[in-house]
Amino acid sequence: MTTNTTALAAALERESSSDRLQAALTAGTAPRPEYLTVLVARSAVEPDFFVRDMLTWAIVRHDASVSVPLLLREVAEGGDQARSQSLHTLSKIGDERGWRAITSELLRDKNDEVARSAWRAAAILVPPGEEAVLAESLASQLGRGDATMRLSLSRAFAALGDASLPTLERHAKHGTADARAHAIASARLVLDPDATFDDLIREAVRAVSLQAAPALPPDDDAHR
Repeated sequence: MTTNTTALAAALERESSSDRLQAALTAGTAPRPEYLTVLVARSAVEPDFFVRDMLTWAIVRHDASVSVPLLLREVAEGGDQARSQSLHTLSKIGDERGWRAITSELLRDKNDEVARSAWRAAAILVPPGEEAVLAESLASQLGRGDATMRLSLSRAFAALGDASLPTLERHAKHGTADARAHAIASARLVLDPDATFDDLIREAVRAVSLQAAPALPPDDDAHR
């Protein structure tokens, strides 16, 4: 390590989150290629959300020819936070090489934060013409997790736009009740991105419940 990188690494390990935030800000304000290894490594373990956000900003400020390969390695080999943060940063950089990190396994990752980051990154980095294929891969996750998790997936579908609608319409008719309701709400969000997701999901759950309700017996009095 150079003197500068040693100083940055030490600053990013200080107890005060304000000090760590300032260190990340400084590294992004005056970027140096040698900072990237330290910044990426710190992103993998930093506990504070705002500091992680500043680390992402600092990495984005550096040359993508150096940062993207480091981030791709983290996605392939790192722990859960390393993968999640690296996917998030790749989506912010927007370099087409980031698409290489998106695998079907990653989209189904058992760690919720990794999966959510993969969904967001995939929707941003997907090559033109591949949106419908990606929508089909994402559809395997319909009905997964809590409301926050489901909103993240629905936003990924919304980012893909109309290309995701055939997949969502098909999945709205098959699968578990949760998955069908999620597909219906996602399709409506595609058509109206400003809609409130909580309202959409409530309406979708009601619609699925009505579909599953048994038919009423005929009213004999009406035939007398």
